Amino acid sequence: MSREKYNRNKVYEYAKKWAYSRNPQYYDYELIGGDCTNFASQCIFAGCNQMNYNKNNGWYYINANNKSPSWTGVEFLYNFLLSNKDNGPIGEKTTIDNVDIGDIIQLSFDGNKFAHSLIVIKKANDISNTLVAAHTFDTFGKRVSDYEYYSYRCIHIR
Repeated sequence: MSREKYNRNKVYEYAKKWAYSRNPQYYDYELIGGDCTNFASQCIFAGCNQMNYNKNNGWYYINANNKSPSWTGVEFLYNFLLSNKDNGPIGEKTTIDNVDIGDIIQLSFDGNKFAHSLIVIKKANDISNTLVAAHTFDTFGKRVSDYEYYSYRCIHIR
């Protein structure tokens, strides 16, 4: 298995290009649950250029009706990134002071489940100065601390 180095600059450029619009190569899930994790997955893919086509627990997008749950689901993406040992991106839990451009921050609004995925576009050593891009609530350069959330978790893409 060959693995490319994660290109954080490509993640940033992709997020910048598509934060306020939609790439026509991907379905827009905005009206059926939200597009945040779909957008985060697109950004990650821009940086790693490798999908995992395992039907049971992979991470891939072929079309709107043929994709893995981890491509568009907050919890599924988290579980995939932390457990993947095969093709595609590999993630690990980290703290806010260790996130980098291209990493993922997920928000819980109620303290029970995580429901929003953000892509880091500017790292900082604290939550108030870390900037993100996202879909559903389209943004590029928003401070994480400007969201109203109960808790957050960080995933570093290796």
